[in-house]
Amino acid sequence: MKKHSSLPKNFLFISRWGEILDLAYAIKNEGNDVKLYIADKDSKEIGDGFVQKVKDWKKHIDWADILIFDYTGYGEECEQLRAAGKIVFGGSTYTDLLELDRNFGQNELKKHKIKTLPFKEFLSFQDAITYVEKNPDAYVIKPCGETQELKQLLFVGSDDEGLDVIRVLKAYDKSWGDDFGNFQLQKKVKGVEISVSAFFNGKEFLKPINVTFEHKKLFPKELGVSTGEMGSSMFWVNRSPIFDATLKKFEQTLIKHNFLGHIDINCIVNGNGIYPLEFTSRFGYPQVFIQRAGITEPIGEMLYKVASGQTFDISTKKGFQVGAFIVVPPFPYEDKKTFELFSKDAVVVFKKDMKEGIHPMHLKKVNDEWLITGNIGIALLVTGTGITMKDAQKMMNNRIGSVIVNNCYYRTDIGDRWLEDSDRLWSWGLL
Repeated sequence: MKKHSSLPKNFLFISRWGEILDLAYAIKNEGNDVKLYIADKDSKEIGDGFVQKVKDWKKHIDWADILIFDYTGYGEECEQLRAAGKIVFGGSTYTDLLELDRNFGQNELKKHKIKTLPFKEFLSFQDAITYVEKNPDAYVIKPCGETQELKQLLFVGSDDEGLDVIRVLKAYDKSWGDDFGNFQLQKKVKGVEISVSAFFNGKEFLKPINVTFEHKKLFPKELGVSTGEMGSSMFWVNRSPIFDATLKKFEQTLIKHNFLGHIDINCIVNGNGIYPLEFTSRFGYPQVFIQRAGITEPIGEMLYKVASGQTFDISTKKGFQVGAFIVVPPFPYEDKKTFELFSKDAVVVFKKDMKEGIHPMHLKKVNDEWLITGNIGIALLVTGTGITMKDAQKMMNNRIGSVIVNNCYYRTDIGDRWLEDSDRLWSWGLL
């Protein structure tokens, strides 16, 4: 029997790397019972002391009122659990494929009559090098399958002859050889990178829609290596031409595949049109925590309503939300020695007792102290909100100033792109 909606509930989180800690902790603080399972053994300590941890999530299925999966790849389990009558927030085998198999994702876009950028798939670096030499242009190297988790391997070329791409392909050939798996070369297009996302309740997309600008490079002004993410800025809207041209067209397909969760598509847009790049058919990180900063209803309640197929408008703040990761060595690389030397068990020190807008990432709690754990060094996400982007940035920066993390680094320009991006988006009629 479904519980009455506003009573405390039992939330079971099934996590790949413990990324979801902040959400689990927030939902516990809203008065619910929470259990967290983490699959990756190097991440096992994440969340200790914050929430109750379990070693085998399957033993707690009957206990749970709702199961929340935080990553792609669990689609089959989600489908089986839903078929057994459980309330599940997560993917499906179809949405797993959308994200994990780039070819499949691109073909589905074409099938839904959405224009895509030309790309070619390769299994060998040598073939790819020959291709670029014969077809000089600016390209993006995109790993597929398992390798795409290593975000620093994504390479965006800037040379119009493709010389930088050739150099990187040669380096990958030396260091990876045939172990790299398949990858794509996609023609690079200049424009604004923007993503639109929404929660889907099995029947329709819920409003408002979220519009996010990601900041992927390690250093300010988009310098340095790709990290996957250093921070994002966002806002919520009821209507978006970019959403209408992309995700909206998948509504019937998502109904057919009984998807109940969150889905995001990132695009490059310019005066010529909207070009979808790839899907994220799960929570985005740190997107979901910044979304939480802008959602004004209890987040546990909201996720339960989505997963149980209810139709409602999500209560959100007006204006903007921003968030920046505070990271420590060896981020964005994995290097056990460096992590143990500089970062393992380092304490997060709070100058004030205020923890509002400070989201625990790869942390554990010991004697009420927040300590860094895991192995890649993402300590905190700090968020700010405001009616203007400047206001949101100011709030975030004040909060960053209220914590001390030894050897930490973070981007100081999250949200700055908005000023220029918004002008371009307005002039192209895309806001």
